[in-house]
Amino acid sequence: MEMNITTPGLLFPAISLLLLAYTNRFVTLASVIRQLSKLEDRNADDIARRQISSLRKRIQIIRWMQVFGVTAFLFCTLSTFALFVHLQLVGKILFGVSVIFLSVSLLFSLWEVQISTDAINIEIERLDR
Repeated sequence: MEMNITTPGLLFPAISLLLLAYTNRFVTLASVIRQLSKLEDRNADDIARRQISSLRKRIQIIRWMQVFGVTAFLFCTLSTFALFVHLQLVGKILFGVSVIFLSVSLLFSLWEVQISTDAINIEIERLDR
């Protein structure tokens, strides 16, 4: 079965949108960290301490989401080039690797969403007081 140049091209918009979403999550998380550092009351210190571990882990996960997303984009680009120069097998392999990296990136994203949900529950506890 022959693969044409448009097949990997289908992933370009999806990967670009994912990278934009990952960057937005990072910016939002940085904003939350800045807000936590400004809190001064005693209860806020307890909340901040409980959030710090989660925040560190989320920053690392978002970094890995971005690394795997960019790597997926790179392999997708290389796949397109290989197909352009009529290297079908190389193009298919590079496309497969691209899809694997994209899948890993999405799994990291799912993990980060789970941790984010736990962090929101800590904030809800504060509101419950």
